[in-house]
Amino acid sequence: MSLKDTLTADMKSALKAGDKDRLKVVRLLLADIKRVEVDSRSELDEAALLAVVEKAVKQRRDSIEQFRKGGRDDLAAIERAELDVISSYLPEPLSEAEVEALVDSAIAETGAESLRDMGKVMAAIKSKAAGKADMGAVSARVKAKLA
Repeated sequence: MSLKDTLTADMKSALKAGDKDRLKVVRLLLADIKRVEVDSRSELDEAALLAVVEKAVKQRRDSIEQFRKGGRDDLAAIERAELDVISSYLPEPLSEAEVEALVDSAIAETGAESLRDMGKVMAAIKSKAAGKADMGAVSARVKAKLA
């Protein structure tokens, strides 16, 4: 079952159960997916669907941070609840050891020796860790290894 099918089924079940909060978040995700599909004029594959969900997660995290800085803990709590629902659609995250092994193998695979090769290493990692790891943290780890 594709991610889009899962979202559609979850929307229907949330509607039947009367779970308005979950329904709102799932509808927002489906609207984001539909917008990207209309803009690209094509059906999205699983990787692209995952990218849309990751973008929604990143937006929620940024919003939470901004609301906390502004002293709006009530709005941060709403965003946190939405983040929890959206995160449930992401694959199981990689452990620290798995990320470390992935970075080491990508560096060996590409033959990277300095920070100039960071782009090649990140490209090799991105396809394997999409949705499973915070790419910002992975980038920092790659930079530390290549420095």
